Amino acid sequence: MALLEDVLGSNIIAGLAIGVGAIVLAPVVIPVAAGVAKPIAKAALKGGIILYEKGKEAAAEVSEVVEDLVAEAKSELAEATVEAAQKVAPEG
Repeated sequence: MALLEDVLGSNIIAGLAIGVGAIVLAPVVIPVAAGVAKPIAKAALKGGIILYEKGKEAAAEVSEVVEDLVAEAKSELAEATVEAAQKVAPEG
């Protein structure tokens, strides 16, 4: 416990100075930081929107390919069923 008291006791002036300095500098630092952060945040949002749109396009293309494959598979199954029925009961 004495170690904690030694650390806190010896650094209380430094801690207070840092706190007062932060309070004094906050009105200057916050607008500057906001001015820098806003363009970065906007660029990140633009990038996210672009990625979302590209992902949406890619998903639509994949969906179209899958739908085409399903339609081809159904068509082949229908042809195979007709051929099998013709072999079992020949026409004529």
